[in-house]
Amino acid sequence: MAEVKKIEAVLLVWGVRDEVLEKLPVNGQWLYGEYDFIAKVDFADEREMEEFEKALRRLINGNTFKLMPVKLSAVKKEVDGEETVALLESVKASAP
Repeated sequence: MAEVKKIEAVLLVWGVRDEVLEKLPVNGQWLYGEYDFIAKVDFADEREMEEFEKALRRLINGNTFKLMPVKLSAVKKEVDGEETVALLESVKASAP
C-alpha cells in the first residue's frame, strides 16, 4: 500500500491590503480585527504545504501569516511483512 499523508491547517493572515487578500489562492473568511483573513487548507503532504508557504510569501511580500497544522493523518503500510504507520513528524507554525 502506498504511503499517504494528509495535513489540514488553519491559515491566518494580517497586515495586508484588500487587493492582496483578493489574490489568495484559497477560499476563506475575511475578518476585521487582529487578523484580516482565516481559511482551512488541506495538503497532501509536507512538501505541498512548504510550496504553498513559499507562494504565499511571494504574494504577501513578507511573513504576515501563520499556517498552523491542526490535523495530521497517515496510512498503515506493510514493510517486510510488518505493519508500520507513516506519520509526518516535524510540522510547525510558519510564523513567529
